[in-house]
Amino acid sequence: MSEKDDFDLQDFLPFLLNRAAEESSLGFQRHYKDRYGMLRTEWRVLFHLGNYGQMTAKDIGTRAKIHKTKISRAVSKLAEKRFVTRTRDEQDRRAEHLALTAAGQAAYRDLRKVAVAYDAKLCQQFSAGEVAILRNMLRKLADIAP
Repeated sequence: MSEKDDFDLQDFLPFLLNRAAEESSLGFQRHYKDRYGMLRTEWRVLFHLGNYGQMTAKDIGTRAKIHKTKISRAVSKLAEKRFVTRTRDEQDRRAEHLALTAAGQAAYRDLRKVAVAYDAKLCQQFSAGEVAILRNMLRKLADIAP
């Protein structure tokens, strides 16, 4: 006779967070994938450059917690689409400064509008207070300063 397992996977916080992230990102994925043929890491790189301006891949990796090889692939794809320019750093030839081109800025502005509307749609299922609490708790778990 086996002992009853009282571990409830459906209440395991990492499992719940992963499921919530997956479910909540699928709707937005349709927009960046269908409109621009981007993968998840590509839109994240695009948004970092659109939001913060010129950065290195290392800066993006540190801020977004994305492995450097994934960023490298995403930057290559974005450069192929002519959304990103790469300029070698004069002091450190291993580093490249990344910036959005005019086409990249247009894609960012377009997807930013979609992201704002999508975020608002997700938040409709909660009260304003719940949204504030949820954002605060998620920032704490992600170690993101307010």
